[in-house]
Amino acid sequence: MNLNKAFILGNVTRDPEVRSLPSGQQVASFGIATNRFYTDQSGQKKQDVEFHNIVTFGKLADIASRYLTKGALVFIEGRLKTSNWLNSAGAKQYKTEIIAETLQLGPKGAGGSPRNNNESTSNQPTKAEDIPIIEENYNPISNSEPKDSGEIDVKDIPF
Repeated sequence: MNLNKAFILGNVTRDPEVRSLPSGQQVASFGIATNRFYTDQSGQKKQDVEFHNIVTFGKLADIASRYLTKGALVFIEGRLKTSNWLNSAGAKQYKTEIIAETLQLGPKGAGGSPRNNNESTSNQPTKAEDIPIIEENYNPISNSEPKDSGEIDVKDIPF
């Protein structure tokens, strides 16, 4: 069994470019930047930036074109696809893209506002109440905290 899966959480680097396939299906392309912070051997803090090309189709392309703007925080889940071609000089070139399967918009204050909205929320700081906090004992299946009372402990079983 093989697996081709990519998870990217980062900021949009350019507004989505929308086009249509001959079949009429929408395609949106945009970039995402991800940051990596680390301390080098000399103790200095460093930052690396990686840029990713994202392609969305159909309904995801429509959502991306309407709600994503440069600077918006977005989470993408998808698969990697590498294309190759010969350039005008005859040299082989490669381009790796992430074909998005799911897209999750970041908080409203992180640059993710609808394009047609006249209010600019991208310059407003994110409020603490806008960021969800998931507790360590949170059970997403039941959407409730685990119950400490009334549970049976294996040590309490008499046999």
